[in-house]
Amino acid sequence: MTFISTRNASSAATPLDPPTKDDGSNYVFEMIYDGGSWRGYADTPAELMEGLIPEYPELVSPKEKAAARIRLALRLQVQLQAVLAASEEFGQCTPEQQQAILAPRDTPPVVNRWDAPVPLVLVTTFYKPAGRLPRPEGPEGALIWIEPDDEWSLLVSLHQAGVIHVAAEQGALPPNVRGE
Repeated sequence: MTFISTRNASSAATPLDPPTKDDGSNYVFEMIYDGGSWRGYADTPAELMEGLIPEYPELVSPKEKAAARIRLALRLQVQLQAVLAASEEFGQCTPEQQQAILAPRDTPPVVNRWDAPVPLVLVTTFYKPAGRLPRPEGPEGALIWIEPDDEWSLLVSLHQAGVIHVAAEQGALPPNVRGE
């Protein structure tokens, strides 16, 4: 497994050229992560995970890897929800909505419908069809789902949530990776 990371240039600086492999070819994936501080390069989604979960390459069993992805999803859920709660729209939420937004995440929120001005961040693992809880409904953008089922779904969901940015070389996605 090869994961290469470099400090991201500031927005005022000239962007750095991406690293290349020993044969001069480009890596398939580029990921901007850690609040935009780092850029990571790899050929597979599993290799990219090292930027988000440094111990990921040492995990052997699928169960260990799944548990690590879920832990990451929960940590990022809490961080993203806190950022969203700090918005001006939080004051427009009902007391019940504010309570759901600010509640600890050791127990996943149970709501039937979410249409608050602040999105609710949820982890798919705990909601149907994968989990026991009923899946909430809401208008587009009201619910932000983090999906740690596999490496690619986690990366795509974090990209869609704005937590990371993932790009792939045009036409270079491996056959076993679903596109967005």
